[in-house]
Amino acid sequence: MDKGKHVSIGTIRRKLFLLGLLKIPMIGFVRPRLLTLSETDVEVKIRLKRRSKNHLNSMYFGALAVGADIAAGIQAFYFSELMGKPVSLAFKGIHGEFLMRAESDIVFKSSQGSLVKSAMENSLKNGERINQPIEVIALNDQEEVVATFEMILSVRVKQ
Repeated sequence: MDKGKHVSIGTIRRKLFLLGLLKIPMIGFVRPRLLTLSETDVEVKIRLKRRSKNHLNSMYFGALAVGADIAAGIQAFYFSELMGKPVSLAFKGIHGEFLMRAESDIVFKSSQGSLVKSAMENSLKNGERINQPIEVIALNDQEEVVATFEMILSVRVKQ
C-alpha cells in the first residue's frame, strides 16, 4: 500500500451511494450513512424508518443484513483505493445472532480493518480469492448490542 496516499471518507461515501444506485438497489433503498472509516474501524448507520421497519416496528432482518454487509465490506473499497487496484468483493457466508429487537436507529461497527487489509494483500500477492471472517456488531441508540454478525468476506484483488 502506498503510505503517502490518502482516501477521503467523501470518496467512499460517493462510491457507496453509486453502488446503491447502480449495482445493489437494496443498499440504496435503506439509505445507509457511513459515519466513520479508517484503516481499522468502520461505522455505518441505518435509520429506523418506514423503509427499514417490519410489522413489529423494529428493524427488518433485511435492513440489518444490509448494515452488516456494508460494515464488513466497505473497507475493501477503501483499501482498493489506497492500492490503486480494482477489487472483486462478495460475501460467502453470514452468521447472525439477534439478541434483542432493534427498535431505534442502528449503528453497525467493525474494528477488523487489519484483517481486510491482510486479506487484500494476500490476494494481490497470490492472485487468488481470499475468504476472511469479519465480525460486525449492531448497536441501538442506548449503545446496547442488538445483534452480532460474522460475515465471510471473499476478496480478489485484480492485477
